[in-house]
This record gives sequence, structure tokens and C-alpha cells, in this order.
Amino acid sequence: MLAAMGVAEGIRRDLKGASWIRRMFEAGAELRRTRGAENVFDLSLGNPVMEPPEEFKAELRRLAADPAPGAHRYMPNAGYLETRAAVARTLAAETGLPYEAGHVVMTVGAAGALNCALRALCDPGDEVLVLTPYFAEYLFYPRNHGAVPVLVGCDDAFIPNLDDLAAKITPRTKALLLNSPNNPSGAVYSEAVVHAVAETLEREGARHGTEIAIASDEPYRHIVFDGAAVPFPQAHYPHVITATSHSKDLALPGERIGFAAVSPRMPDAALATDALVFANRVLGFVNAPALMQRAAAVLQGVAIDIGGYQRKRDLVYEGLTGAGYELVKPQGAFYAFPKSPVKDEMRLVDALMKRGVLVVPGRGFGMPGYFRVSFCMEESVLEGAMPAFAEARRELDG
Repeated sequence: MLAAMGVAEGIRRDLKGASWIRRMFEAGAELRRTRGAENVFDLSLGNPVMEPPEEFKAELRRLAADPAPGAHRYMPNAGYLETRAAVARTLAAETGLPYEAGHVVMTVGAAGALNCALRALCDPGDEVLVLTPYFAEYLFYPRNHGAVPVLVGCDDAFIPNLDDLAAKITPRTKALLLNSPNNPSGAVYSEAVVHAVAETLEREGARHGTEIAIASDEPYRHIVFDGAAVPFPQAHYPHVITATSHSKDLALPGERIGFAAVSPRMPDAALATDALVFANRVLGFVNAPALMQRAAAVLQGVAIDIGGYQRKRDLVYEGLTGAGYELVKPQGAFYAFPKSPVKDEMRLVDALMKRGVLVVPGRGFGMPGYFRVSFCMEESVLEGAMPAFAEARRELDG
């Protein structure tokens, strides 16, 4: 009898722990089929329903009406020079650092940027520090390149535990994945926290005779509330590669347009950029989408109105805390990460699902006992879901 197809053992392992976000999204599709869409309140996926700003639509119409010759051909793997220059000008204005087009590589979203960065930085067996709670795919991205994810703990406000960070650094540590505003918690790391993280990497790297890079994942940088400010890690530390996308600030997740930017303070910045360009090619991304690059060139600094997200954040925060849930108020992104009223959060997830509400268990983000609520959908969906949280809590308390 023939053996099963020779799927790699690593992929077999990762398939078993594959993203809880997608699992819940698929469960939602089944619930809609059996219960009717109007009776399902899917708070699982960070898939914004907000439409892109009018500036994007106007630029897309302009590009379609008057396409440049060769607009859909290959370009240099790093992307169009004019787009990279536009990104560099914005970064220079925001950070005060001398970014130029040569520091920027256009990528297939922030995920493409992170994978290019990790491929450029890591040899097999190297280690990548992952701060908990983490975006679910952070375990898989290092493994894509033979590296090992190493989890670092946090406090009750989801701020990195610096003692644990220092203890987890070894001679094989090559990078730290930093995500602020954070998915899933909505935490924004303060200037003091980012500085302390940078000092820890500097000190422990010097002790081991190594340089540790920060791969700063920033798709939510422009979605912050209550006057919160998001520090720039490159102001505190030289070895920084910024990875971001326009999925959230322009509401374009399906267009897969992002970039990686090497800090001008990084020693051998030109070599690091060359490595990103090479990784972009050999990983099969080749280049970022041509049409979206042309649009992005004129949309730097444009963003959606975040007022709607803040209203939704307040609706969810008041609804959950009013129902007795313990919750750190999110400062950014569009997620809340409440504590489950019972230790095994899957009991709560199941109780909510019985009522047509889908959330993601905290174990998918490295923190069992919590659950993630996405609030990037219509307010009517959020409002319709709120009664189920109180009902589920009463059931579990009973």
C-alpha cells in the first residue's frame, strides 16, 4: 500500500497547531449556513469592514484611466524607486532619521516584510524572541526559515517582562519580533518600555558578543486611541527593521501592499537592504503588487478616520466590563483581550458559540485563559453580540 504523500514533518506539526483565528472564521461560515447569517456575530477575524479613504479610490480611478506604459510589468525586486522614495520621505519626517529610498523594500504586506527580514537575518537553529501575547503566525514565520521561536512573558497589562527577556537571550538569538500596537491585546508599548527593551538587547547582546535585530511589526501604528503615541524603536536602538503594511491604515488587507525599511542607524544598512531584496526574490514574492505600489506612492500620510474604531472600542469595553469581564482597555489596534471568567477559555468560547458569537481563544496567542474580540466589523454586529457575553458568563458561573 502506498504511503501518504510525503508532507514535511514540520508542516504536519504546524498544521495541528494552525491558526485559531482561521479555525474560528471557518466555524463561523458553518454557523451562518446552519443558523442564518443574521443570527451569527463573528468577532474572530481582523478583517476591516471600513472602506478605504476617498483619496485611494480617486488615485485608483486615475491610474485606471491613464495607465503609464508598462504599468503591469516587472520592476526591480525592491519596488518602484518613486514609491520607495515616498515611503522614505515619510519615515524621515516621522523619525528625524535620514531614510532614503535605498533603505526601503516594497513587500507583499507586513507578513512578506517579516518573512524577508527573518530570512535575511536567520540561519537554521538561530532563535527569534516572540513577546506574548503574540500574533498567531509569529510561531510559524521563524520556522519558515529554520529558526526557533522563543516565547517571552508579560505582565498583567501585557507589557514585556524584562527579566524574562534577558533570561531568554542566548548566543543564538538573532531577532526580536516587536508588535505595538499589539495584536491581540491592543497594548501600546510606551517610550520607556521600548527603551528598556532596547537596553536589554544591547546589554545581553554585548555579553554574548552578538547583535540582535528588532523586527518591528507596525500595521496598527496609526490606529491608536485616547492620545496614545507609538514610539519608534529605531530612535532607541540601531538594529531595527520596520515591517508594515497599508492593510489597516488604508483598509486594504486584500491588496497585500507593505514595506520593510532598514534603519539608517544600522551598521551595514546597505547590506541588510540587499539581503531583504534577495529574500523578497527567492522566497517567491518577487515584488510587491505593481498597481498598489503606484497608489501607495501618493498616499503616504493618508489614513482612514479612526474615530469609528474608538467608538467600537468603547462599545466593546463598556459591554464586556459591564458584564463582569476583566479587561485592560485597548490603546490601539482593533482588538480587545479580556480574561476568561473560567480558567479553560475553551469553555467560554463554546458557550459563546452556542449563542452564535465567535471569538478566538487566548491559547492561539500564547495566553490560555484569555480570549480575543475583534471590533473592526459593523457596530450592529458588536451590539448584537454583547448580550451573549453576559449570558455565557451566567451559565459558566452557574
